[in-house]
Amino acid sequence: MTFDASAVDLSILSARAYNLRWAELPKGVIPLTAADPDFPIAPAVKHALQSYIDGGYLSYGPAGGFKEFKEAVANNYQLKNQVSYSPENILPVDSAAFGIYLICQALLQPGDEVIVFNPVDFLFKYAVEQVGGVAIPFDTPQSEARMDFSGLSSLITPKTKMICLCNPLNPTGKVFTQEELEDLSKIAAEHDLYVMSDEIWSDIVFAPHRFCAFSSIERTYAKTITVTGYSKSYGLAGLRIGSVLCPDETIYQKIFLKSLHQSTVHGVNVLGQVAATAALNDAQVWLDGFLQHLHKMRDLAVQELNGMPGVTCSSPQGCYLVFPNIENTPYTAEELHHVLLQEAKVAVVPGMPKWFGAGAQGHIRLSFATSEEILLEGLSRIKRFLTK
Repeated sequence: MTFDASAVDLSILSARAYNLRWAELPKGVIPLTAADPDFPIAPAVKHALQSYIDGGYLSYGPAGGFKEFKEAVANNYQLKNQVSYSPENILPVDSAAFGIYLICQALLQPGDEVIVFNPVDFLFKYAVEQVGGVAIPFDTPQSEARMDFSGLSSLITPKTKMICLCNPLNPTGKVFTQEELEDLSKIAAEHDLYVMSDEIWSDIVFAPHRFCAFSSIERTYAKTITVTGYSKSYGLAGLRIGSVLCPDETIYQKIFLKSLHQSTVHGVNVLGQVAATAALNDAQVWLDGFLQHLHKMRDLAVQELNGMPGVTCSSPQGCYLVFPNIENTPYTAEELHHVLLQEAKVAVVPGMPKWFGAGAQGHIRLSFATSEEILLEGLSRIKRFLTK
């Protein structure tokens, strides 16, 4: 498959792509918003779904998830990260976002404190607060320098229960090195804290940077719960499928009981598991091609943004997102979001505290998971607006 304009079907996207994208915005607006690819799913995933539906039945699945799915997750994680998880201790969930909430629900009590990076996706703070916890922000500035975790210890109190790690980090694209994760692991072990490692972006890493799984660090493996999903890598957002990888049976059972899967009050749809299984087992060549395209789009976006007045943009190490600083334009992030939508016909995500924390102020976020033609047109519209 090629990742160019011919692969992007705007007629279908305009009917199906919601969450601030083509189907939700006025006609003519280019959405560089939600992190959801403009490209269709891999052929192997499409064929697996078609084959399953051709069987004619959409019956209940097992409460703990399909064996094939759990094995595919475990095998893929072992292959890419050299970390072993028992398939029995992997729980499919209806999106990584719900996985984050479920982990908080299972492991936190009201009043427990949780370290949450700043800036980071709002879902971490939201999940912590929904179960009565208190989110404590830890600044993670956008920088090529080694992350300094020395200040994190001063935020830990007797109420601290967990650290939330997002690696690669949305929205900055930071990919944490082995050495940085070792530093974080020492602090977590010293204070006997859980670490929830969100690794939904772990496939989207640009050379020469490399992803390192936090669970690969032995000293904190027993208290690390990994959550991931398949929407970023394989375009499966509408199927709402993710997974929680638990180090042992005890933690798995806590999370499983809170999931309500066993009662059928909640659960994961079978088609999501079928699609993700095919993606993990048979779509790696497609993913490699997607990543090559994204690498090119990243370089293009960074170059174009740095050529705009008042804008500076670091090159993300991972994620298909750029997070340019717009403080030297005449606009706040929220103002720029509004005027670009109204006048340039481009939608971006403003770096507002409610979306990413206070550390996001003065920035906007753009997704570049689209064709070169669409990306260039969107960026050209922004540049024309800022230079007029």
